[in-house]
Amino acid sequence: MATPPHRVALLCALLSAATLAPSGPVRAESPAPALHFGTCPDSVPRPSAPDRVECARLSVPLDWDRPRGKRIEVAVSRIRASGAPGERRGALLVNPGGPGGSGLSYATTKRAKLPESVRRAYDVIGFDSRGVGASTPVDCGPMGGLFTKPGADPVPTDAATERGYLTSLRALADDCAAGAGGALPHMSTEQTAHDMDAIRAALGERKTNFLGVSYGSYLGAAYAARFPHRVGRMVLDSVVGPWDWYDFDVVQSRALLRQRDTFFSWTAAHQDRFGLGDSAGAVRRAYLHVRRGLAGEPVDGFGPAEFDRAVYRALGRTERWAGLADGLRGYLREGTLGALVPDSPFDSPSSRNYEAANRVVKCADGPAPGPRDILADIRRTRHLDPQPVLTGMEASTCAYWHHRPAHRTPLGSADAPPLLLVASAHDPVTPIEGARGLRRLLPGSRLVTLDNDYSHGVFASRGNACVDGTAAAYLVGGRVPRADVRCAGPGLPEVP
Repeated sequence: MATPPHRVALLCALLSAATLAPSGPVRAESPAPALHFGTCPDSVPRPSAPDRVECARLSVPLDWDRPRGKRIEVAVSRIRASGAPGERRGALLVNPGGPGGSGLSYATTKRAKLPESVRRAYDVIGFDSRGVGASTPVDCGPMGGLFTKPGADPVPTDAATERGYLTSLRALADDCAAGAGGALPHMSTEQTAHDMDAIRAALGERKTNFLGVSYGSYLGAAYAARFPHRVGRMVLDSVVGPWDWYDFDVVQSRALLRQRDTFFSWTAAHQDRFGLGDSAGAVRRAYLHVRRGLAGEPVDGFGPAEFDRAVYRALGRTERWAGLADGLRGYLREGTLGALVPDSPFDSPSSRNYEAANRVVKCADGPAPGPRDILADIRRTRHLDPQPVLTGMEASTCAYWHHRPAHRTPLGSADAPPLLLVASAHDPVTPIEGARGLRRLLPGSRLVTLDNDYSHGVFASRGNACVDGTAAAYLVGGRVPRADVRCAGPGLPEVP
């Protein structure tokens, strides 16, 4: 990926600033309230017997800088360690990503995939971050028409559509301000890091052990910056780089172009299965034909915006590639959508909360782009490929945000113990250069890379014994690798 020279200079400056950012004093800890666990909501899946999931609520300040002010509640879940008392290593907080991903159920779903040694050693603790799910969920209402079906084409191509694009961003920001009200400035990752420490204290734990995936890696790095001496063992998987959110979104949009080209080549190599062409160029033409067709005549409310969302989702996980190719073929041959339509509706209540929380958190975390920057970056991306996927450019909304943060969220600390970072070599959602950048802010930490892999989410996700064994040895035994680790990946997916 070729990043523009001005962006390279900016990213280097941001890395330097993040390195020098002070973590600030840790407030004196008052006696922590106890967590009273009981029955979980029906939305939380039950683990297999004999394990049991239980839930609680924790009262925390809306603004940790004013701890005697208004309070909110954070929903917490727990599945106790399955091993003998002598095997227990403490509590392992987990976060699935986002911003906006619900973590309450994640204690069950992620724990089921963890190595047995980790399940025996740790109470797995899930929680909905503030603004998400059952933890004072934010509501941005219509979000500038984001949920209108079919949506307008999300890729502006001329002056008129560029003005319309910026207008929709302003409307989205206005809707979030109206919906979130006074809570808007207090939904930052830094505030959530304080919530994590309150969960630690309420559990009676001296240290915070943590598994954060995608945005969860950013949250873990923010915790390490604010509470470096309370960091236990942390695995940060599929790492978000130490950039402003808007700059991260730009980097991701370029990585998606590379991934889509790989998808085109893979599909062409299996022409006998998919029938979309025997060259990457032929598959690309088929892809563009589908998108133009849906732009001209949407099918059941599925137009170019919905198509781009489906492509964005599919490109991040190679097990979804066959479904995407089948969906393209189905539309071309029969006019049907099939696998292009996601299982979960984009406008479901949980999706609406996710999309709202995603923007609210990103815009509370640091500097915003200017409208001219946004348009200039879109033009640069379109110069690389006239038909990009801009679905992940959520932080563009921050250009019109009503509450500008006083500072960017600090990440990492030289005072924290070594952490374990995990990355897929060709992950388009959190490109590996982000893991390399964050590691520089965490001295002594190690990077585990899954080579020849193209998916988002690695530890206890890809089924790789090298990755899972290295992370389990670190979590259970505290063994930090002597050097970075390279694990052999699976390559491009097999055709089902």
